[in-house]
Amino acid sequence: MKLPLVLIIFQLAVFSFSQFFFILYSSSFTGSLELSFIAIKSCAIYQLLKTPKSPSSIDGVTHSSSSFNHLPDPEPNFNLFVALSRLEEMPKTLLSTPSLFLILLSVIISSLPTFSSTPSLGLDAFLSDQYRRDPLAGNDSFPFLPTSLKKSLSLSTPSSNHKSLISQLLSFQISIPVYVKLVGPFSAAASNLLQYFASAALSSAQFHVIGSNPHHLVVSHFLHLEASFSPLGSEISATIRSHIDSSTVPFHRSILLPVPHSVVDRIVCDDFEKESSNSAPGFYIYLLNLDQQSKRYAYSYDAKDSSLAFSKCLGTIWTGKERYMWIDLAAGPVDYGPALSGEGLLPRGEFHPLASLHKSPRPEKALLADLASLVLSAYQTLLVPSLRIPLFLESILLIQFIRIHGSDDQDLAGLDWAFIEQTLRESDLSFKEQTLLFKSYSVKYSECHICSFSIAKSMNSYTSRFLFDNYTLIVSEYLDSKQLSKLLRGSLTEIHRSAGITDDVYGKVLPVFVFDLDYDKIIFLDRFHQAVAFKDMVIAVRSRNTQTVSEYSCNGRHVITNTRNLNRAIVGSVLQSMWGVTPTHLTWSQEHNSTMVDYTWSVGQTPFGPFSELSSLSFVQKDAAKRNVLLISLNYTITSAIDLLESMAAHGGYRKLLKNSRYVEFVQRWNLLKYKLEKIITAMSQLDYDKAIYFLRSSDLDLYALYTVIYQATQELEASLVCFKDPSFPWVSAFVAAGILFGLLYVYAKREKLFRSKRKQF
Repeated sequence: MKLPLVLIIFQLAVFSFSQFFFILYSSSFTGSLELSFIAIKSCAIYQLLKTPKSPSSIDGVTHSSSSFNHLPDPEPNFNLFVALSRLEEMPKTLLSTPSLFLILLSVIISSLPTFSSTPSLGLDAFLSDQYRRDPLAGNDSFPFLPTSLKKSLSLSTPSSNHKSLISQLLSFQISIPVYVKLVGPFSAAASNLLQYFASAALSSAQFHVIGSNPHHLVVSHFLHLEASFSPLGSEISATIRSHIDSSTVPFHRSILLPVPHSVVDRIVCDDFEKESSNSAPGFYIYLLNLDQQSKRYAYSYDAKDSSLAFSKCLGTIWTGKERYMWIDLAAGPVDYGPALSGEGLLPRGEFHPLASLHKSPRPEKALLADLASLVLSAYQTLLVPSLRIPLFLESILLIQFIRIHGSDDQDLAGLDWAFIEQTLRESDLSFKEQTLLFKSYSVKYSECHICSFSIAKSMNSYTSRFLFDNYTLIVSEYLDSKQLSKLLRGSLTEIHRSAGITDDVYGKVLPVFVFDLDYDKIIFLDRFHQAVAFKDMVIAVRSRNTQTVSEYSCNGRHVITNTRNLNRAIVGSVLQSMWGVTPTHLTWSQEHNSTMVDYTWSVGQTPFGPFSELSSLSFVQKDAAKRNVLLISLNYTITSAIDLLESMAAHGGYRKLLKNSRYVEFVQRWNLLKYKLEKIITAMSQLDYDKAIYFLRSSDLDLYALYTVIYQATQELEASLVCFKDPSFPWVSAFVAAGILFGLLYVYAKREKLFRSKRKQF
């Protein structure tokens, strides 16, 4: 508070008390009332003129329209306006001296600054204005902070115990809002029971990374689940019934009648748009407990009709492009997974939660327990999936398509670069400040000798038996992806020279090597894969063979793989290498300390797995691409701050290490860094990734400034040698040792007398 305002308030207080005692002994007080009214009004007007205009609102957060002015709480100004308006409306004859005193007291109290609310409101407004001015956080915001905000940041002194500060940094948790919509005949208590089962099974957990060690991040997540009812059951059941009645079943179909997913998705999507517009951002899971139909059915995901040669894999789930998914519990039962042996099979039996409604009749609690298990599985696999590899924010992302072929035949069917580029661009995987580039190259084997050598060196063979008439033993060939990637990694310079690639881009560059072999036999990578993703490259291969029977089955039929079509395989591999998106059938298990395989969610709209033919991306891959960059960068910021605290603790702590102005700057910077980290967690919980990346980049500038402050302080440290005096002779210890030694010698000398009674007498 400024000195003139203090003097005016003091003078007005003295004046009001003098008027109060004067009126007690005076019969005429009209003049004093006028003077008191003028004094009160002058005090209020002074306070209003001293305070700048109240903040305006941008992007839901208040900020100042002027250039870095003081940002006080607008609430006292509003109180003054109300007091003045009411004071002017009241008749002067009704104003008694006590009422004048109370009004003056309220004005004085309202004019006092509210230190509890002003700093946070002012800091929110200031950072919101900075976000509007500098959305890329290219400049450090600390030098532009008003003096009042810097003082407010100095009020809270961090703990001198570095372990306490580290525990605060390790306590950040991202809330994942999940809204479960129960569609169908559920009881009134079903929503509460579902929430109870889910919260009892999972409270919070850390984010995991498959391709790094350690496999966990310092940031945790917790499930915020809300269950409610939706009246869509009758409409969806009627729509499915109408489609089934108008459909005919060909003779080659299985016992499941295919229903296009768009029949149900159209209704669910409309409801999602209504619900999401009236509530906070979150993920919506629709559990459809529908009426039984006249025929068993499941959902098809491709507009093309299946045939005897290419059977489509039918499922019961769908993940939309927006943040919603639905599960039809009445459809099926379906089964898909490895045909002969392997992990991740979705069985047809009664043990899987997807077959809950196909089990024998049982209590609703048992059904809700299965549904809670299903929701948690979707939460861990789709909503908070494990990261494939650690990756950081880069300003430029370049994807290089390099096709290595033998003949001059330009058969690009199944290898459409334009389609792959369009799929990745339209999915909005990058941040606004990132630039996504695509370039394609082509080179012949005759022009790239290292390419031919790499293929020959990586070729391996294996034997397998097929159930023919005599159980024939067949020898097949495959490419070792690790060996091939090692050879390509060591020969990048020669490959770039052969293909005419120039290194003129500074950013993250991902080469996609496609080996188009003039080979009649089937060639896969590691026996099963058309494309394999590595941290620094993607390798894909195809031969002249067009199709083969895979080692996976779906609903009792083997899955046919179109070996010439690499579009979907390349899209999935690029997602893993460039954005760290994990396939929907992989997740890291902390309990098993290994990667687990589960194909439950590998049908429908996903570019991963052998059971879907769609290359389009759902919200699962879109959110994971941005969230992965944020999580890795946030993890790096927090661990760097922890390293800084441990380094200072080795020198006696920041209070001993820092002096004068550096101490104040450290406290201000540390509080600002912690505040921005909290804003990152809040923005990620609200699924606002653009605002989260701004606060993350801005916090990195504060962390760098903290390192600079500590470095400058360590440069001023002076080494000193403190000489200690030689310790005095330990007389006490010497006397005790001598006494013990003398006692032992005495006992030894007198042993005949002392131990005479112990001898055996004869």
